Amino acid sequence: MASMPADRSPDSTLALLREGYRFIGDRCDRYGTDIFQTRLLLEPTICLRGRPAAAIFYDPERFVRAGAAPKRMQRTLTGVGGVQGLDGAAHHDRKAMFMSIMTPSAVRQLGQLFDDEWRARVPAWERAGRVVLHDEVAPLLTRAVCAWAGVPLADTEVARRTAVMRSMIEGPTALGPRHWRGRVGRRRSERWLGEVVERARVGVLPAPPGSALGAIAEHRDGRGQLLPRRIAAVELLNVLRPTVAVDRFVVFAALALHDHPQWRDQVRGDDDATECFVQEVRRYYPFFPVAAARVRRSFDWQGHHFPQGRRVLLDLYGTNHHEALWPEPERFRPERFAGWRGDPYALVPQGGGEHLTGHRCAGEWITIELLKRAVTNLTTTMRYEVPPQDLAIDLRRMPALPPSGLVIADVRRTA
Repeated sequence: MASMPADRSPDSTLALLREGYRFIGDRCDRYGTDIFQTRLLLEPTICLRGRPAAAIFYDPERFVRAGAAPKRMQRTLTGVGGVQGLDGAAHHDRKAMFMSIMTPSAVRQLGQLFDDEWRARVPAWERAGRVVLHDEVAPLLTRAVCAWAGVPLADTEVARRTAVMRSMIEGPTALGPRHWRGRVGRRRSERWLGEVVERARVGVLPAPPGSALGAIAEHRDGRGQLLPRRIAAVELLNVLRPTVAVDRFVVFAALALHDHPQWRDQVRGDDDATECFVQEVRRYYPFFPVAAARVRRSFDWQGHHFPQGRRVLLDLYGTNHHEALWPEPERFRPERFAGWRGDPYALVPQGGGEHLTGHRCAGEWITIELLKRAVTNLTTTMRYEVPPQDLAIDLRRMPALPPSGLVIADVRRTA
């Protein structure tokens, strides 16, 4: 049995928080391998990257999700009891609930709602002179996804609900007040959505047919039981929060158009080119850093032993930047996706595996649709300038974003 390379530090938690997205990749490069072991939060942990690693990581016979995610992540980002932490029949049942609302027509409907919100907001951007794109796009996504999901949202609530969801997104890796804002935000959001679910169940708030609210409020598990009110709230939030998080990808798409202006003309009116551009945005820019699982039962792989119960991290960012998968991975090249047929273990910005039965993000198709709509609006329905500002992406910060949030100025409608 080969000796697995080991990080020399007695615990690497602070190094992970300090180094961010490159923590696993830098060590893999240093050791000349795609696997090593370390300690995180004092617990032995195996770190992996690459396509073969992703293929075993998403094998349900080898790995489970229960107990894998740190508590600080569950209490901010994902919630306790949600689909991300389930396995086996319980996971299949819950995942089927989510996939039932991800039909092509439903995804297009959400895209159209986002489109409408964007175009309605452009006149305000014209009057403002300059705006921060990150701050502007998030409320548009909040409005669109709440309307799509069947969740009532008054105009006076939009800013507050948006801020709370963003605090949950930033909470897992934050320290101090930013982390606690995420925890408080999750508790308040679960109470809010629990009340919405209860009102839908008793008929005070009829859920629109085919809506996320209806699917979750009415879902019955394998024993024929409705989901507990708190769990239903967690799952409804698992529809809203990740959609609002697409605001970061929208900023990255605008940054890519700024850094690679030749693509503005290439994507204009060309759906295939837009798809390639969006997929490269998702591959190239940082989003989720890692995914976590635990070994279901002991096994050996590539000469290394994986003991039962051992926590394992898959480097999502590092897999998206692996030279064996992506020639010239540090270059932004949308053309690499021309004619691409997809690979569930190669492009993993939102996790890998299969949509219907595995742990791949149920909202990935929504992300692609919303990004395509954003790119179309940035290139065909408006023109703008990008004034001098700090657009550097610090990979040590998770989640990453340009410090300026990407300021645009002199916005004018063109369509």
